[in-house]
Amino acid sequence: MSRRQRITDQLKVEPGTKANLAGRDSAWTGGEEFAELSASKLKATAKNLLTQGIDALGDAQELLWASDTNALLVVFQAIDAAGKDSTIKHVMSGINPQGVQVVSFKKPSSEELDHTFLWRIFKALPERGRIGIFNRSHYEEVVALRVHPGWLDAQRLGNVANSPDFWDGRFEDINAFERHLDRNGTKIVKFFLHVSKAEQKRRFLARLDRPDKLWKFNADDVAERAHWDEYMQAYEEAITATSTEWAPWYVLPADHKPVMQAMTAAILVDTINGLDLRWPTVSDGDRAANALARQRLESEPVD
Repeated sequence: MSRRQRITDQLKVEPGTKANLAGRDSAWTGGEEFAELSASKLKATAKNLLTQGIDALGDAQELLWASDTNALLVVFQAIDAAGKDSTIKHVMSGINPQGVQVVSFKKPSSEELDHTFLWRIFKALPERGRIGIFNRSHYEEVVALRVHPGWLDAQRLGNVANSPDFWDGRFEDINAFERHLDRNGTKIVKFFLHVSKAEQKRRFLARLDRPDKLWKFNADDVAERAHWDEYMQAYEEAITATSTEWAPWYVLPADHKPVMQAMTAAILVDTINGLDLRWPTVSDGDRAANALARQRLESEPVD
């Protein structure tokens, strides 16, 4: 087994096993050979691996686009300041913009609240040949709303929301939804960016110290920080219940952003390459037309 595969296996939450967030090191760098590097060398190594991953992802995305048989849905979930935005920005920097779409789910609109919780998710799915990225997703419905159950009132579910198996039912709905997508050609990969509480505090303070980052600071995020343990428990249960063979979760150590980004790119490349895609075939008629076009080009006078 390659080093890369060993790292990926440790990041993946195997179906039927616990997410074990409390037992996962948010500062893990991928093994002893990386742990022994100085901070500067670790950063340089991670950035080099990320560059390689970005190049490989660009090639893989081109094949995905050309084959037009599958789509890739990438889900990012995390506590605030874990690095979702920057990871999307850096990892997708080598992708043809025509082949990728990013959707950020905010507070549901009145129209969305008049439908089931998955309705707006269906509307935002990527078409064949494209990569769709969810910056937060349908998992807010079993994480944020579990921490703040009062927010469920807007969905007007009545006594259903008070039933003891309500959250298990939502997990079942999500698993069935993702199974449906997988059966119909949309591959799903889900990332939980696992940042420590201490690192989140450091990043919040860094935003407050820098004028160019101050706009990213939201005082409400500090209020949500008071619910840290509740969020971790909600994520623990959600990831455990919904990491499946068709839509696996990967828990990425997020205290070192370049390391996390390199891991993200590697997993995405392996996921697309695992789809067994093929370049489109050219028909005999097209080959003949191409040969004629070549003859015409070659016969043109030289300027």
